[in-house]
Amino acid sequence: MPNTRMRKTVLTLVILGLATLALSILCLSIGGTSIPVKETLLSLMGKNEEGSDLIIMQFRLPRILAAILIGAALAVAGAVLQGVIRNPLASPDLLGVTGGASVAVVAFMTLFTGYSIHWVPAIAVVGAFLTAALNYALAWKNGISPFRLVLIGIGLSTAMGALTMFLLISGPAYLAPQVLNWMTGSIYGTNWKYIEVLWPWIVLFIPLSILYAKELNVQSLGESVAVGLGSRLQLSRLVLLFYSVALAGAAVGVAGMISFIGLLAPHMARRLVGHSYKMVIPVSALLGAMILLLADLAGRMLFLPLDIPAGVFTAGIGAPFFMYLLFKRKAVG
Repeated sequence: MPNTRMRKTVLTLVILGLATLALSILCLSIGGTSIPVKETLLSLMGKNEEGSDLIIMQFRLPRILAAILIGAALAVAGAVLQGVIRNPLASPDLLGVTGGASVAVVAFMTLFTGYSIHWVPAIAVVGAFLTAALNYALAWKNGISPFRLVLIGIGLSTAMGALTMFLLISGPAYLAPQVLNWMTGSIYGTNWKYIEVLWPWIVLFIPLSILYAKELNVQSLGESVAVGLGSRLQLSRLVLLFYSVALAGAAVGVAGMISFIGLLAPHMARRLVGHSYKMVIPVSALLGAMILLLADLAGRMLFLPLDIPAGVFTAGIGAPFFMYLLFKRKAVG
């Protein structure tokens, strides 16, 4: 049975990996200017001498890579949080993590005009960590209870939203459109500088999350069972929260408030490969990448020549899905 499950997981990962690759090539080929797939592939191999090479390599490829990295980061951050809190409705938004990152970036944008993009992910991660630390401290009472963590997170998320709006209103008026576009969740205008600052966070913390998946599996059995099996419960929660906050903060720093990917992707992954986090996390990463690629493609193509932020589409799909999950849990309860 375990071998059968492993073969199914490997097959799922291969299929999703190929689907992500095919979708990426499609996204590179179509847009305001359509480019044949053959020319796209030649550009990727460095053999295209047509004018389209500039469009693919300098404009579309960094945007596609950003969508893959950000989608994967948000999905894994959500999967880890759902495991720590033992609640399938948890996501980085719920704990105020993305709200804290948003406040830090909006403050940075409004106070330091002419800023370097290299600082934005780091600033977002600092804001996310400060909010997570505040949540952790307020929720501490002889240890961390997932229930208290969520309740305080909802309060902090609301407070961070109000603070973000205050900073936006009190900041320079000419920066408002730029800040609002970032807050909506967009990867429009992403260039190679964004990829340079984003990829180290993803490459480091997604593998670390997979390595720590065993702890998530143990904690899913309940606190008393986990302690009985030798788990250092509070330390494990702290480490896993650290990974989740780092991934969510880095993603928000580049793309703004892209919501619901951290909720959608882990649910879809569990449907495909079961409940073991060693399998859920990598499958969630690929699904998160595909969701954001599709959302960005829809934003680019459905309302040409307008470029609608991808966050609008993830919210449009995620909000009804969240209501469906709430209704389903209520029916089961």
